[in-house]
Amino acid sequence: MLIEEIKKDLVASQKEKNETAVSSLRMLVSSVINKQKDKRLKISGENPGFNEEELSEKSVLTDEETIEVISSEVKKRRDSILSFEKGGRNDLVEKEKAELEIIKKYLPAEMGEEEIRVLIKEAISKTSAQGMKDIGLVMKEISPKTKGRADGNLVAKIVKEELA
Repeated sequence: MLIEEIKKDLVASQKEKNETAVSSLRMLVSSVINKQKDKRLKISGENPGFNEEELSEKSVLTDEETIEVISSEVKKRRDSILSFEKGGRNDLVEKEKAELEIIKKYLPAEMGEEEIRVLIKEAISKTSAQGMKDIGLVMKEISPKTKGRADGNLVAKIVKEELA
């Protein structure tokens, strides 16, 4: 499982005394654990008859759910980088970029712009989208296919270009 790989890399980073990797991976593990706790709470509310063992078993995140958490953390880093660049905080920009590189290696390979364009063109023909008013339809069709593999802002930009 993906979370086990992250934990193993965390231990290795601690042995190497790589502070950036250690803090980044600890944050990532914490985010995954928080998501598991949320899932456990939801499951226990829906199924009050589960015992402790069943709850623990059912609240473990799948790799897909873990990838969603990682994608969320990547998006936070990208947003922070933009904010820090606007504020002229280059020291923090570098720190965020370093964390971003460490976190991104746990995501599936990102899709290239051409690959995204092909999927969008297929989605446009499938949904019979006519223009900018149909952005929502196309995004709804394309989002599951690009989730965790492409930056949402890039996908939205290409959809707008193709519908224009």
